[in-house]
Amino acid sequence: MRWCRSPAHSSTDDTDDTDDTDDTDDTDDTDDTDGDDNDGNDGSQQGNPMMQASTGALAGIRVVDLSRILGGPYCGQILGDHGADVLKVEPPQGDDTRTWGPPFKDGVASYYFGLNRNKRVMRLDLTVPAQRDVLLALLADADVLIENFKTGTMEKWGLGYETLSARFPRLVHCRVSGFGADGPLGGLPGYDAAIQAMAGIMSINGEADGEALRVGLPVVDMVTGLNAALGVLLALQERERSGRGQFVEAALYDSGLSLLHPHAANWFMSGKAPQRTGNAHPNIYPYDTVATATDPIFLAVGNDRQFRILCQHLGVAAMADDARYATAGARSVNRSALKAELEALLSTRDGKALADALVQAGVPCAPVLSVPDALQHPHTAHREMVVEMEGGYRGLGAPVKLSRTPATYRFAPLAEGDAFLPREGEG
Repeated sequence: MRWCRSPAHSSTDDTDDTDDTDDTDDTDDTDDTDGDDNDGNDGSQQGNPMMQASTGALAGIRVVDLSRILGGPYCGQILGDHGADVLKVEPPQGDDTRTWGPPFKDGVASYYFGLNRNKRVMRLDLTVPAQRDVLLALLADADVLIENFKTGTMEKWGLGYETLSARFPRLVHCRVSGFGADGPLGGLPGYDAAIQAMAGIMSINGEADGEALRVGLPVVDMVTGLNAALGVLLALQERERSGRGQFVEAALYDSGLSLLHPHAANWFMSGKAPQRTGNAHPNIYPYDTVATATDPIFLAVGNDRQFRILCQHLGVAAMADDARYATAGARSVNRSALKAELEALLSTRDGKALADALVQAGVPCAPVLSVPDALQHPHTAHREMVVEMEGGYRGLGAPVKLSRTPATYRFAPLAEGDAFLPREGEG
């Protein structure tokens, strides 16, 4: 397999208590350090090729990432992949996800490795005034602050938005929260799986005759991280006009609700509560997993033309003119009968070979692959979606491709640092 290597040098499942608003005890002062604790690192950058300035789309943007767990760190990694200089400031005990394993490498869990590339890490105990002063010194040179503390924690420390914006008017302050700061649920901590349940996501996930199911990855946390990154970019763009930063908030609750298409749209129009449909799409068919003689495949037939090609390929061209199946609406209404007929036709076919043939013929279709199969697929390598760096790090590549300023992979997780890198032209 071909790996994408860094040009500068060369998992455990999400638990149900993922707390992207950090409900840990924010008064923990178990490590009374003085701001110089960098796991033995002196912050020296001289002569190290990893310490060269970035050339990505966000080169020159400086980010202080105080966040822990998933949504905030994922936001920081996105910004870092695209050239931002990200300093991750962890509490004395480290980010909670360092312990979320197995598997572990050198005592640090794979979960942490998957979210903290292209950052340099230092530790501060923000319950100690002198160490808050260290943070303030960093923020004086920063463009972006990312945090996910419980509502009121930053304010208690004298680091709330009103205070910071008065002192650093160009700072973009991004908060990842559970429910926002006010309203009926304001200030409560947020958990990925709990938001999936509360936002209606679980109610439409699962087999039609089965129980509501959590999506098998932390989709709310990850989309919240994406929304946070998008919000930061919007605020930085607006700052070019106004010269001022602003407060950006990405709440898990909002992000969970935003994922409800087309179920919310269906409910707004029909008033009917959406139901679970298994792997099938609620509006179109065949858009579902179907059995073959070997592995199941997923058919994603979205229009009448594709359905006609499917029928022709299977040797039943007349099926495309059957009144029960001739239009998208008719196929959706008669989906049970159609699925039975299709699976009878596919009962002697090899799944992967059929999927390849249908795609080539113009029918959207895919084999149902395992995670290892997907990560080792030749097209995954071609798209540079697996990254390998010195020291044995492997991770997922950046999915956004830019032609002139592509993502780069400069720092493996656990790289250390206590100061921003010089910008281009600086000494």
